[in-house]
Amino acid sequence: MTSWTEELTRARLHVVSGKGGTGKTTVAAALALALATGGRRVLLVEVEGRQGIAQLFDRAPLPYSEERIASAPGGGEVHALAVDAEAALLEYLAMFYNLGFAGRTLRKMGAIEFATTLAPGLRDVLLTGKVKETVNRTGDGGRHCYDAVVLDAPPTGRVVKFLDVTKAMADLAKVGPIKGQSEGVVRLLHSGDTAVHLVALLEEMPVRETLDAVAELDAADLRPGAVLVNRVHPTRLPARSLPAAAGGEVDASRVRAGLVAAGLDLAEETLDDLVEETVEHAIRVRSQQEAMELLRESDLPTLDLPELTDGVDVAALYELAEVLVAAGVR
Repeated sequence: MTSWTEELTRARLHVVSGKGGTGKTTVAAALALALATGGRRVLLVEVEGRQGIAQLFDRAPLPYSEERIASAPGGGEVHALAVDAEAALLEYLAMFYNLGFAGRTLRKMGAIEFATTLAPGLRDVLLTGKVKETVNRTGDGGRHCYDAVVLDAPPTGRVVKFLDVTKAMADLAKVGPIKGQSEGVVRLLHSGDTAVHLVALLEEMPVRETLDAVAELDAADLRPGAVLVNRVHPTRLPARSLPAAAGGEVDASRVRAGLVAAGLDLAEETLDDLVEETVEHAIRVRSQQEAMELLRESDLPTLDLPELTDGVDVAALYELAEVLVAAGVR
């Protein structure tokens, strides 16, 4: 496990992606709590319409508005926003074209859904455009309204296409506000203000997909941030015992002697089960170590998050946030 870097501390937009099933929404929520620790104000954004943030924090579905959903140690606050493409387009039409009433009429006619379905790149511009607005928004004193924004982004298989809106919109808009909006989003996403973090599990397929995503981000001139390794199992065996145990070589008599010395005299069947579990644990740990060696090829900061044996609830999110803060997230 390595530490959060000063370069990542300077980022204001933290994009979180990962292969489906790695727990990226959980990690994004924990990262938002970690970044808010110490009195900061953080916005957690989702763009996939799944209401994953509301479910994690045990709340009703989020409206298209910024809602305070949690407090962080030291007086920090986490707000949340579920970006809806249609609502974002209505906001966009009202902001740039003064078409508030006409936009609502278009929505009733189904024209907005038609437009975003016809041009998927337009949907991505609307979603990322709203994110850009929250990152850049300032108050009366000129200070940013949010110290950081955390984006729960699409999975790694789609994240580069989602973020690289210039190519998606190049043939659709040559001039005008849409072009200007696209260029503003791209400037933010390709700047040092943005870091794209990847959530991985210590399994071969998620690790391979993570490494592929790092290569794609590099090729698109988007800045990879940290690899957040989720559900890491603790090692409960001495390093010297691990190779033999992973090969099935566990001395049951020594295990029994150790248990008896500790005041435990187990039945033979229970002892056999314990030995079997020891072998399975050793195999899992060895597999994790091999996966971690592969991840080191990315040459990115790698932060480990533990397996949550009791499931994920709000208390577990705070537990994960504490681990991230201990690794230097701020």
